[in-house]
Amino acid sequence: MKKQFFAQRSSLAALTLGACIWCLPAVSGMTPALAGAAVSGALQGLPNFADLVDQVGPAVVNIRTTERIKAARQGGEGQPSEEELQEFMRRFFGGALPQPGGKGMPRGRRQAPSDEPVQRGVGSGFILSADGYVMTNAHVIDGADEVFVTLTDKREFKAQVLGADANTDVALLKIDGQKLPFLTLGVSDKIRVGEWVIAIGSPFNLENTVTAGIISAKQRDTGDYLTMIQSDVAVNPGNSGGPLINMRGEVIGINSQIATLSGGYNGISFAVPIDEAIRVSEQLKKQGKVTRGRIGVKIAEVSKDVAESLGLKGAQGALVSQVEAASPADKAGLKPGDIILKFNGTPINRSSDLPRLVGSAVLGGKQTVSVWRQGQQLELPIAVADLDGDKLAQGAAGQGKGKGAKQVPDMAAANVLGLRVSDLSAEQKRTLNVTGGVLVQSAEGAAEAAGVEVGDLLLQVNNTEIRDARQFNGVVAKLDAKKPAVLLVRRDELSQFLSLRPSAH
Repeated sequence: MKKQFFAQRSSLAALTLGACIWCLPAVSGMTPALAGAAVSGALQGLPNFADLVDQVGPAVVNIRTTERIKAARQGGEGQPSEEELQEFMRRFFGGALPQPGGKGMPRGRRQAPSDEPVQRGVGSGFILSADGYVMTNAHVIDGADEVFVTLTDKREFKAQVLGADANTDVALLKIDGQKLPFLTLGVSDKIRVGEWVIAIGSPFNLENTVTAGIISAKQRDTGDYLTMIQSDVAVNPGNSGGPLINMRGEVIGINSQIATLSGGYNGISFAVPIDEAIRVSEQLKKQGKVTRGRIGVKIAEVSKDVAESLGLKGAQGALVSQVEAASPADKAGLKPGDIILKFNGTPINRSSDLPRLVGSAVLGGKQTVSVWRQGQQLELPIAVADLDGDKLAQGAAGQGKGKGAKQVPDMAAANVLGLRVSDLSAEQKRTLNVTGGVLVQSAEGAAEAAGVEVGDLLLQVNNTEIRDARQFNGVVAKLDAKKPAVLLVRRDELSQFLSLRPSAH
């Protein structure tokens, strides 16, 4: 399985096999016949997966990967020679370097001959078509020199890796076979929480293992480019890449991750939705890689307080915290502080929705972003660029906290937000690439509690754009002390809204 939080160990310390005994408690006055009827009634409606497994099992495969150990060149650049290693051992450990396989060589550390293949890992997969296309996880075949696919009838094929996409954890393989068993694809968008599902794979290299459970949640947010299907199906190391199958025998996902602190199954597993996996596999089949779009913004979530202060109906959309210079977003007129509500007509419910929609958009094609700016909704046309072919966002030149901004002491009293601010000079505006705003000279009270710092640039109060210090203090003076206000604050390269409540006048 994937590493990081959703990580699993590659080896099993011990497998403990146990027995489970179901007991029917005695009920006063119940005859044996009635007791039997009670058991039968309790079992009614429970699924029997046997026919389903017979139907789909032959198309689920075991995937074995190998890696070739490259012998280091003797005395090559950056590599110590054998003589140097022997001298190191003599000087620091009082002995010679143990020879491979000889006395003193630690067990399990015998060096492999040059280019000898060694087994690297084991996972699962499933056959997509009778002519040998196989789908699995990208992390199952990552770093492998050779990949072998074994069917349930023990036939083994050396597979060609057509491509892999780490962002979605999908890989596509091809084996030379005809009239192979294959699985029917379902529609992951139509799944329902509570549906029965099964997983088939090779946990701990135990081939053709079947586990069952239900769908626990849909669209679980675990990454930038896709949401996952959550289930309570037992998934362990070796299940990676195997199918998640509904009761109609259709693949609805690829088992990819688990939530675990120990490396073992904890009742929470995640699968890549098959709809997204097929879209990825089609690109891998055609071009060996996946192309994704980008518009050149950094984004953040919109909180409930920010939405309320800006007049939005709810906490929705993606807050633009940075716009890359000369990016598609910059050319379209997007600004820090804008809230993107829709992309090409599709609502943005959470900020994580935007990268997925942009990533799957047609490159170079004109799209439309619906933006909330200062109490109004704007429709801006935008062209999507290639994520890999274009320069990634690095921040507009000259942006940064205090860059080009000489701080001038201001003896005026702090306003009801606890802020003392000063105007920006023409040079500072050019350096910071802004037309207005004020510089924070001191922050206390509500502003300090909200996280405003000296040197921050304030660009907006609620839906009002700030021009200078005088106008800023006038806007703040009119704020309702009973309602929270939001400030658009720029610090370093990023802008964000901070919510704070004015103190009583």
